[in-house]
Amino acid sequence: MNPSEFIMRITTAAVASAKATGVPASITIAQAALESAWGESGLAKAGNNLFGIKADSLWRGQTLTMNTKEFIKGQWVVVPALWRKYPSWQASIDDHAAFLKRNPRYKACFACTTAQAFAKTLAQAGYATDPAYADKVIGLIKQHNLLSLDGGAA
Repeated sequence: MNPSEFIMRITTAAVASAKATGVPASITIAQAALESAWGESGLAKAGNNLFGIKADSLWRGQTLTMNTKEFIKGQWVVVPALWRKYPSWQASIDDHAAFLKRNPRYKACFACTTAQAFAKTLAQAGYATDPAYADKVIGLIKQHNLLSLDGGAA
């Protein structure tokens, strides 16, 4: 699926999530695009998991095991991981926002007034091991004009 199709497919859910939770739609879409390779990753296809959210001991839904690349001790390594599996992309988007809202380490994100600050704070809180994660999310937001979706505009 190309970027335009992906963005069109998840915009309604991302905007609704933003209104309900405060996670900017631009962040939701850019993270989903980055984490799922525009919906084409194995995790997105097999588990409707758009955000690469792992299944920890508190997760009560379905799971699947797939390899992932992690940046550990200065290098990229491939390791198996247990991932959350969802019935739909909408469920993945809803859970992503709930995950950020209930996890205390992401609390500072919700005090941010711009999507760029939200992305940087999210990365600083340890959302991803990639040291360039915030720059990648911000780059996608700018490249695809996703800021136009924030603030209730659709």
